[in-house]
Amino acid sequence: MDYFREFSKGVWEKNPILVLGIGMCSTLAITTSASNAMWMTIATTFVLLSSNILVSAIRSIVPIHVRIPIFITIIASFVIIVELTLKAFQPDVYKALGIFIPLIVVNCIILGRAEEFASKNSIIRSILDALGMGLGFGLTLFTLATIREILGANKLFGYTLISGMKPAIIMILAPGAFFTLGLLLWTMNVIKARKSWFKRTE
Repeated sequence: MDYFREFSKGVWEKNPILVLGIGMCSTLAITTSASNAMWMTIATTFVLLSSNILVSAIRSIVPIHVRIPIFITIIASFVIIVELTLKAFQPDVYKALGIFIPLIVVNCIILGRAEEFASKNSIIRSILDALGMGLGFGLTLFTLATIREILGANKLFGYTLISGMKPAIIMILAPGAFFTLGLLLWTMNVIKARKSWFKRTE
């Protein structure tokens, strides 16, 4: 049960975007399509998982005063692996995500989990934490991207949904990103408020 909570907290209780409010830059920029969201989730989760494992493995030998530069170096190394792999095998994805692939290095979700969690916990717990955070990040990205792509382009994964439907172009522009994110935050707060109310009335 403790392991399950370690994994599940990233989906709801400590969702990196909707609760912690980090990783917003890539979230708002690349969620114009579900495909972009899927690939960004894969890339970010790989870096998060790999860096968590390595940081946890060396936590006892890292001098405390240089831990941040070391963590950033580790993260940057895995980001380079992702970047070169996409460039070689998925050039279209690499072009679509653009600058946001190398910017994974400064994604607060990854450095935050390395510093706050992996550097203080076992490898198993760090793996569960990374997978849970990656899942929470990915579900939020995919939900945002799906809403924006359907309403803003009348498509999903590039396929037209309703013939003749005129899309609301604003949804795939910056205002649409902020509006959709605000809608998700409002929905989450409503659900939390109702759960809290039900607990008080029991």
